[in-house]
Amino acid sequence: MHDPNRIAGLIAAQAHAQRQRLQIAAAAGAVVSVAAVCLLGLSGWFITGAALAGMAGMAAVQAFNYMMPSAIIRLLAILRTGARYIERVAGHEAALKALARLRPQLFDALASAPPERALSLSSGEASARLVQDVDAVQTLFVRKSAPWALGAGAASSALLAGLASPLAGGLLLAAMTVSCLGVMVIARRLSDPAGKEAQIAVGALKDRLAALEAVAPELKAYDLNDWAVQQAASAADRHDSAQIALTTSAGWMTVSQAVVTAAALAVVVFATLGAPLSLTALAALATIMGMESAAGLVGALHQNGAAKAAIARLDQAAPQVLPHDGTRPPPPSLTLIAANANLRPPHRLGLSGPSGAGKTTFIERLIGLRDAHPGEVVMGGLDIASLSPATRRARFAYAAQDVRLLNGTVRDNLLLAGPGGDDTLWRVLEDAALAERIRAEPLGLDMPVGVNGERLSGGERRRLGLARAYLRTAPWLVLDEPTEGLDAATEAQVLKALERRLVENKQGLILVSHRTAPIQICQTRLRIEGMAQDGRVLVTPERQTAVV
Repeated sequence: MHDPNRIAGLIAAQAHAQRQRLQIAAAAGAVVSVAAVCLLGLSGWFITGAALAGMAGMAAVQAFNYMMPSAIIRLLAILRTGARYIERVAGHEAALKALARLRPQLFDALASAPPERALSLSSGEASARLVQDVDAVQTLFVRKSAPWALGAGAASSALLAGLASPLAGGLLLAAMTVSCLGVMVIARRLSDPAGKEAQIAVGALKDRLAALEAVAPELKAYDLNDWAVQQAASAADRHDSAQIALTTSAGWMTVSQAVVTAAALAVVVFATLGAPLSLTALAALATIMGMESAAGLVGALHQNGAAKAAIARLDQAAPQVLPHDGTRPPPPSLTLIAANANLRPPHRLGLSGPSGAGKTTFIERLIGLRDAHPGEVVMGGLDIASLSPATRRARFAYAAQDVRLLNGTVRDNLLLAGPGGDDTLWRVLEDAALAERIRAEPLGLDMPVGVNGERLSGGERRRLGLARAYLRTAPWLVLDEPTEGLDAATEAQVLKALERRLVENKQGLILVSHRTAPIQICQTRLRIEGMAQDGRVLVTPERQTAVV
């Protein structure tokens, strides 16, 4: 089930949680605009007035008050600097604290989504969603002070211009309205599409780079480095083109604002003809700073397309989580319907069959990594298709054929399965025939394994995944090709430890293997022949084909 407002709801919740900091940032932004407008306007009035007083003679010089305007100018300069600092600190602190809470929520939503959605994103695309897209959302928090700054700047500049002529104040407000409307049109036509394309392009670039990195050894072996560079360059070109378009739109916004500012300055000065020159100078400089107060809005609109695209992409990546079915975990008994096989821990089931027949697909359906077909398997008297994936997963400890490892230490990768002290970690490594290899390392359990375990061999990665599955407490242990790539002696050592663990823990076993030795430790053996037209796997129990 997809909830298109889910991410917007999370963002709104974080904005509410950070409302105090955002209010401080908005108030400080308003003070910055007012101080900047008054500072430049008063400076223009003061310099012009002082010059006119000097030209009028000594009597005018003696009567002119230099002290009070000088003190106010210094005060305004201090206020502008201090308020700018407060605005930046409060706004960015609110954004960073919000994102620190958003990222875990987004990751949880992604990981808890329906299996077909959660597993459909590549690592590069998922990384782009959780990094670049969330960074784009950050601007929503930082720019919340922009409307307040614009409003305060418009009001103060219009008031100062109105001191010279009420018409000048009205014309300035009209010019600021025209400037904002023009920037909004440019943003909608240029910035929004470019920002959306930039978010998509960075995801495609990271996806391509991740895919090429994953097959780096093969690319080197087949001398395809030049081809890989071209593939990466092609994805980078799309990203660069989007960034160029986005930068170009920012340039047009700046040009538009500059043109309207020049026109506003001309009409305001014209409207103040007949007023004292010092007030004309005040109105002119207040106009410039008033128009400048719209800069925050320009930046917000420039980034608006990227932010909207990021929210849409995050909504797509993290749809509504499937609700828990609300039932207690069923008993761990399993019935494979068509095979008429009733299993209960500590029973051992072996699955064999040709490559591509659907062995891995079947166990992934069973344990909740894929949608289950009704009528395939019954767990504790309930069809597994009626159970949520989370309920099913709780009954199994799984070691996949394709082992995925964190770019961390051996300890980090083991503790993914659950808590355990050093003694427990060494015990599961012993049972996986990997303890001797890890003890040989100076750092032991704190040895880094590298990106996806690149510092380990294929067999060692597989055994580390096996050790991780041993740490998880569950009625059933599910192993997919646990001894693939191992020599006979190591395989025998692993299987001996596996049998001992199954007896000690009274744990059931579901094992997939092409090899004879692992299948021989299983009491029930089924052969999976392929997939039926309805998607279910074909099983041969005792030489008879049936549909499961």
